[in-house]
Amino acid sequence: MPGPVKIQDLLATGRLELADQRSNRLESEILLCEALGVSRAWLYANSEQVIEPRQADRYLDLTRQRQAGQPIAYLTGHREFWSLRLKVNTDVLIPRPETELLVETALELVPPDASWRIADLGTGSGAIALAIASERPLCEIHATDSSQAALEVARENVQILAPDRVSLFHGSWLEPLDGKFDLIVSNPPYIAENDLHLLIGDCRFEPPGALVAGHDGLDAFGEITRQAVGYLEPGGVLAFEHGYDQGKRIRSLFENSGYTAVVTKRDIESRERVTSGIWK
Repeated sequence: MPGPVKIQDLLATGRLELADQRSNRLESEILLCEALGVSRAWLYANSEQVIEPRQADRYLDLTRQRQAGQPIAYLTGHREFWSLRLKVNTDVLIPRPETELLVETALELVPPDASWRIADLGTGSGAIALAIASERPLCEIHATDSSQAALEVARENVQILAPDRVSLFHGSWLEPLDGKFDLIVSNPPYIAENDLHLLIGDCRFEPPGALVAGHDGLDAFGEITRQAVGYLEPGGVLAFEHGYDQGKRIRSLFENSGYTAVVTKRDIESRERVTSGIWK
């Protein structure tokens, strides 16, 4: 873009670039904040301010990447989850609003003054572990991931948000952990390998290992459910986030594995989303 340009004019250009996005006004503002390193409040207060061409070029590059489908969380390098600002990049799944139901389920189970041992499996950015830690500071939380790159992202978030309350471990599900747990939670991969959802939206840019779990999307659930038998205290709880159409099969998996009081919760759109069971 030649010459200096006013913020209000640049935002108008950005909205046109993002015309195909439903929230093009909001996203144009978020991306300009990222390009300038300022808040949205600052943008509103300084709409007449002129910025330099290099800053405008940086902004327009971001809008073009977004229009091409790149997730806005990867472009800005962060995502808010449970009111926590989390670093994210292409090594981790982008935390989604529906995953907050898994956090809510955990918090309903854990008394506010409890000092439970809790495991978060496939932690990615650390979103679930850190959300629980923010609400249950007396609990001892262990988070695992098989991806070393994902753990590096989680480690940065833990160091900022809960350096003394969340411990990170490299390995598959429960394998790197010792001892018994009162609660095990996981949002594992649960998309079938040929699911068309992998070809649209943010899924196109996210790590496949965080999304896909075999031909029917159930591989991770079976493996974790079997492992958890040796790690749960009597009366301990296992809870999963899963796909909207997988609730019946997860309930059967739990019941056939010896779990009791198996229940499924629905998300804000009334879709089955989180299933939990108690180990006998």
